[in-house]
Amino acid sequence: MTEEQHATVVIVGGGFSGIALGRALRTSGETDFVILEREPDTGGVWQTNTYPGCTCDVPSHLYSFSFAPNPDWSSTYSPQPEIRAYLRRCVDQFGLRPHLRTGVEVEEARWDEDGQRWHVTTNHGTWTAQVLVSAMGPLTEPKLPDVPGIERFRGAMMHSARWDHGYDLTGKRVASVGTGASAIQYVPHLARQAGTLYVFQRSAPWITPHDKRPISDAERNRFRSQPWRQKVERGKVYVGKELLVLGMAKYPRLMRLLEGVARKHMERQVANPGLRRAVTPDYTLGCKRIVPSNDWYPALQRPNVELVPLALREIREHSVVDADGVARDVDVIVFGTGFHVTDIPFAGKVRGRDGALLSDVWAGSPRAYLGVAMPGFPNFFMLLGPNSGLGHSSMVYMIEAQAEHVKNAVLALDRAGATSIEVRRDVHDAYNCELDRKMARTVWELGGCRTFYQDANGRNATIYPDWTFRFRRKAVRWRPRAYDLTGAGETR
Repeated sequence: MTEEQHATVVIVGGGFSGIALGRALRTSGETDFVILEREPDTGGVWQTNTYPGCTCDVPSHLYSFSFAPNPDWSSTYSPQPEIRAYLRRCVDQFGLRPHLRTGVEVEEARWDEDGQRWHVTTNHGTWTAQVLVSAMGPLTEPKLPDVPGIERFRGAMMHSARWDHGYDLTGKRVASVGTGASAIQYVPHLARQAGTLYVFQRSAPWITPHDKRPISDAERNRFRSQPWRQKVERGKVYVGKELLVLGMAKYPRLMRLLEGVARKHMERQVANPGLRRAVTPDYTLGCKRIVPSNDWYPALQRPNVELVPLALREIREHSVVDADGVARDVDVIVFGTGFHVTDIPFAGKVRGRDGALLSDVWAGSPRAYLGVAMPGFPNFFMLLGPNSGLGHSSMVYMIEAQAEHVKNAVLALDRAGATSIEVRRDVHDAYNCELDRKMARTVWELGGCRTFYQDANGRNATIYPDWTFRFRRKAVRWRPRAYDLTGAGETR
């Protein structure tokens, strides 16, 4: 039997969030922590998503840690292998490898009120911790559609986040389900490989021109010898992305300007009137995630590709059936159907002070203070929790701010000599009321679409509806009155 182990801080997840928090703790002098990662190595979403064409759709200079610039990106938009390699270098650079435990999956976490600590059950024994942090991002657990007959299919099936590289798709009859960000990247590759490709589209995505280009050797040399140049590039990208907040969160009518750009892009690449109608969205640009691509529309026009602008109605042993009842024989089904985002899987494993599961407390609508803290769950924090996602910019920017906040909470707990720290109910509720008020006038609410941003009750529990620099200011500036500290030390 594995002996119970203890750490002051147990971090669950070794992607961007876990690395950022581990680095923040070490720089503050806290070294008694572990990072539990269920995969064989770190990388998070960039460890598990290995589908053909997998690339970040946020520019490289912004989709990286501000404290760890990488002058060696090969492209203005980084491919998956480079991001994964970058994160592994960061683990070593910041001395996190001794804190890392791979192949460890958390099965349950329970707060012990009497002992004032967390008990964390894993597939490799139990940990106790003073502080527990979920650093599992929202793009972690693949989501399959609820289609009758899915269990009957006798061909091959794979999700974009669980790509089967051992299966040869050459010449096969393939059904690709979904037209989100992942599908828009892998479909052009499938189109060149498959014998026949059926692309099932429930709703058309807005596609903007992609400005991706290789970064030259001369540019990389300048970034290495003059790091300030890369900081300037990062700043330019940040400002350009942040300007989208004007249209997305402040004045949705402004999105018509970018919509015009997307329409012209479509018109240039799609000549057939019927196909153009099928790929024209019926909602305001920005309501769903905006995806850049120069390859999507050409792929749909290849002779071996058929766009099916209908949802799946049924899956049979050797075929897929669309909403009109038309059956198509296929050898393999590829699901680009996204992830469990608002129904956060980890919430079904965490029990707070009264023994209730976090998922039950949320009752279908996740809420948290700054996306990190919930009343009734002492010494528990999340990174990239409810309403800390973005529809326009880099999640890494938000992660850094939240990691700083959690680090400050751990320091406050230690300085006070207290045994628990918990966000105040009134602070939590006021913060979320303000979020809902701001969300009501955004493109995500007024744009006429249904997205994965919305939870089971229809609330947008994913996006932060304001300037990101405002979020950063709120998260980084420690507000002692937002939390109650209790136990052996001072009570506030």
